Amino acid sequence: MFEFHADRKRYFFIQAFNASKYVIPFIEEKFPVQPGMRVLEIGCGEGGVLKAFIEKGCDTVGVELDAPRVELAREYMADELAAGKIRFVVKDIYKVDIEQELMGKFDIILLKDVIEHIHDQPKLIGWMRLFLKPGGIIFFGFPPWYMPFGGHQQICHSKISRLPYIHLLPRGLYRWILKKKKEPVDDLMEIRDTRISIERFERICKETGYSFLHVRHYLLNPIYEWKFGWKPRRQVWLIRVIPFIRNFFTTCVYYVIQPVAQSK
Repeated sequence: MFEFHADRKRYFFIQAFNASKYVIPFIEEKFPVQPGMRVLEIGCGEGGVLKAFIEKGCDTVGVELDAPRVELAREYMADELAAGKIRFVVKDIYKVDIEQELMGKFDIILLKDVIEHIHDQPKLIGWMRLFLKPGGIIFFGFPPWYMPFGGHQQICHSKISRLPYIHLLPRGLYRWILKKKKEPVDDLMEIRDTRISIERFERICKETGYSFLHVRHYLLNPIYEWKFGWKPRRQVWLIRVIPFIRNFFTTCVYYVIQPVAQSK
């Protein structure tokens, strides 16, 4: 396991810095983020991404199933909570009441490193339009499944954490290796089951009635700047336009989508 995965407070600040330096500027290339906008993050974890939007003057809500992570979020953002700048809902997003618990619809919805963990991705992506104000947008950032560490094996405690592409082994063999090394087999196999490629994501968005407002593929994920000291690098055009092959060499993708009826 890499050190930053064990240090949750450090990871909180990494997420906040990354959102401030890369996520928000990416969104603002097509959609200005303005004070007073309502922002929802699904799978907010400790809330680092939302902290960056609070600093832009936004009114934020985080929905998260993992209660211990929300407890950390409340600790890390005690001042923001006291000021009423953020609210947390510990619940399955499908069971949340938009008006009673979320207090209405949103200008921006965020899913940062989340969609690859969702079982019924078409259901969630299609259903999220119910949470959007007219003209609202949804941001996605995620690692394609076929990229070197698309199986999230970096969370492992053994040397598996540093083995790229090992998650692409046949299912039975991969499971056997994880079990042999006493790794979190169920968690890692679930990620394998919910995996998503660039092509699958784009197909789901089109089939559920969205258009692409902004797209960027990265050879080197922007968050690597804080994790490893590596500067982000956008994917080269020649690789970016080759279906399927691009997944193996693209460590992160950013998308802003919008319901077709709302597209400008």
